Amino acid sequence: MSHTRLSILLLFFTSLLIAQSDPIDTGGPLMPEQAAYDVKYYGLELSVQPDKKFIEGNLTMRASIVQPTSMIVIDLDTTFTIHDIYETREGDMVIPVPHVRKKGKIWINMKYTRQTGSSVTLTINYSGKPRVARRPPWDGGFTWSKTKSGAHWIATTCQGEGADLWWPNKDHVSDKPDRMDLLITVPKDLVVATNGKLRSNNNNGNGTITWHWEVTTPISNYNIALNIAPYKVIEDKIQSVSGSSFPVYFYVLPEDYEKGKKLMPQIIDHVKWFESILGPYPFQKDKYGVAQTPHLGMEHQTIIAYGAGFKNGSMTGGKDWGFDALHQHELAHEWWGNLVTNSDWKDMWIHEGFGSYMQPLYAEHLNGKAAYHEYINSMRFRNQYPIAPYSSKTGKEIYRAPIYTKGAWVLHTLRYLIGDEDFFKALKTMAYPNTNNLDQVDGRQVRFVTTEDFISIVEQITGKDMHWFFDVYVRQGKAPVLISNVEKNKLHLRWKTPNQLPFHMPVEVKIDGKIKRFEIPAEGLVIPFKKGDKPEVDPDRWVLMEVSK
Repeated sequence: MSHTRLSILLLFFTSLLIAQSDPIDTGGPLMPEQAAYDVKYYGLELSVQPDKKFIEGNLTMRASIVQPTSMIVIDLDTTFTIHDIYETREGDMVIPVPHVRKKGKIWINMKYTRQTGSSVTLTINYSGKPRVARRPPWDGGFTWSKTKSGAHWIATTCQGEGADLWWPNKDHVSDKPDRMDLLITVPKDLVVATNGKLRSNNNNGNGTITWHWEVTTPISNYNIALNIAPYKVIEDKIQSVSGSSFPVYFYVLPEDYEKGKKLMPQIIDHVKWFESILGPYPFQKDKYGVAQTPHLGMEHQTIIAYGAGFKNGSMTGGKDWGFDALHQHELAHEWWGNLVTNSDWKDMWIHEGFGSYMQPLYAEHLNGKAAYHEYINSMRFRNQYPIAPYSSKTGKEIYRAPIYTKGAWVLHTLRYLIGDEDFFKALKTMAYPNTNNLDQVDGRQVRFVTTEDFISIVEQITGKDMHWFFDVYVRQGKAPVLISNVEKNKLHLRWKTPNQLPFHMPVEVKIDGKIKRFEIPAEGLVIPFKKGDKPEVDPDRWVLMEVSK
């Protein structure tokens, strides 16, 4: 979603506070009338009218019934008018169905109980002015912008609030359609860059053009995105570690075409590096796409949003780390978020923490271990909320926790604890548990995960119980405290944890110019040292902790 610099997080949290009066949110416990069905397909036909800041069209949903129900609930923002809803039955029989709107939900009366195993096809006709994003990408809605030449430049963002900000759907992260068609009609001088594979772009003869994109891999609703501008396209191709090749497209504004051409080789290098660390790019059946946007960025599957200004380094204009960190972070989500997806926002650190950790790793790849440590130490946060609580969370609730930076630090400390070989094996296994089928990059390996899945992987690889580590670092908010005292020529170390949780973290101590690793038993540890020496605890800052002296 965004990079992990502190100022970006502060900006994000400020936007959350501004939006507290807004009732729109996504996720949380799944209501029975939505748990009763599993979406298989969405078809969205939409006319986008920039001059009016207005959209109209229809959404067709095909779903399988998994629990008997006579009521189906679909989400849609209250800013829209529903014109009619109908069901398509066998023989293409079209039947209007009654519905009631309750705030942002549409309660559809199916007239009789639909049984497990049956299927339902519903179409909703709607129109209206979508909410304008006040501070995209942290605040969702439409961005109606203009290029320097005065052309329309439009983008959607909706991760925190849900895709029902602009189209009807089952707004819950646990249900991905297997495929989706998007037929988007815009003024003929504009290009629509969105998810999936371009099937056609037909001139309608009335001053508009319809762009048909087909998503052939499972996709989260919030990852569906419109990017509309007079784009020029930069094309390339990557030979994947899977053995096949896939296309790469960079949609840039005409005035930034040369800048885009200069960035394209770095985009290719980023993708190749991710493949070397985590396995194949997951959506080769569709494409890898990047679209220049009037907001900072977002991880929209196969068409990530890019608005970092073609500059290396952090997105806020800070230190130049030698690479475009915004693109690198959003690309990370093609694995951490799109291939591997949390089924509830309570595990969102798997998206954002894992995604954020890829930036210091890439800094290490480019410039060595010193750059890695400098980068990870630039990631600041406050220990307050757990980053992987047990209870269900909404999208906005989980972003109150430091899931970006603390999530990255948890992985940093885990790497120290279990060593590079096991750590990188765990990352790759989390992305692709079935390494025998790494050539299957058509969506079959897309899956839902929880924090427990990652814990199990780490335990299988190391052969050790690891719950003590995750109980302290992700299940509750406060950091462990290392109590460190020097008395005469002895260093006293003892762990103090919230609620006296077990904690078996070893620490490195630099004594007499040498670094040694020490296990700290529950009763504490005493380390003697020579007179005049000054022991340094955790000299390379590997361990996520607070130190009390």
